[in-house]
Amino acid sequence: MNEQDVFKALADESRRILLDALIAEDGQTLAELCTHLPTMTRFGVMKHLQILEEAHVITTRKVGREKYHYLNPVPIQEIYDRWVSKFSRQWSQTLTALKYIVEAEPMNDKPAHVLQIFIRTTPEELWKALTNSKMTRMYYFACTIESDWTPGAPYVMRDIQGNIAIQGQVLEIDPPKRLVTTFRYLVGGIEPTTPDTTVIYEIEQLGAACKLTLTQQGIIPGDPMHEGFKEGWAQILSGLKTLIETGQPLIIDRAAS
Repeated sequence: MNEQDVFKALADESRRILLDALIAEDGQTLAELCTHLPTMTRFGVMKHLQILEEAHVITTRKVGREKYHYLNPVPIQEIYDRWVSKFSRQWSQTLTALKYIVEAEPMNDKPAHVLQIFIRTTPEELWKALTNSKMTRMYYFACTIESDWTPGAPYVMRDIQGNIAIQGQVLEIDPPKRLVTTFRYLVGGIEPTTPDTTVIYEIEQLGAACKLTLTQQGIIPGDPMHEGFKEGWAQILSGLKTLIETGQPLIIDRAAS
């Protein structure tokens, strides 16, 4: 992540208007976003969206002929981790901006949450970090993961007390490029009343780095638990990047003073 690009992307009022539009309704087309800048040409809106995408503040997904734009809170989370958490007195206050960014509402069959992060590593090492308990416990809220990683196999993630926190099934697996699973989050070990979602991990090598795209589908609009997943993913991916690139876990002090 280039912090200069992120700050530049957020500095322009028109781009902030576009981000505000995506906060209100994630996953919009170019035509829909143009309505929020009525005095600007379609080409002008495209240029602003390109700057936001190059800064990785938004991501895009094509569904049929349509191209949808999504907020990507990971760069903002990384800036928060570096510049804000060290000085914050109350975590809840400093997360106000991020709270609005992660409140995404899906429409139709579009992906509900799409996040991207660039990590200086190899696809093999990144795959290991996603599927190996010794690594997941250092960035995935201290959870370990268990599966034989074959198509159709179950998997579980256990919290630090050994209780099952997440469970699901492996739908697709193509190491070290693509992993698709169902995802069921158990609150206090209790089965949720909402349907399972689907989580897709896609790894693409770009020179000395890898682009990891995480897509979560099946989010129910208005469901507090489902809508809160995006903030959790942002912290997980930031922790994953820190762990791989530095060898040390990312420590976020929620009671920093």
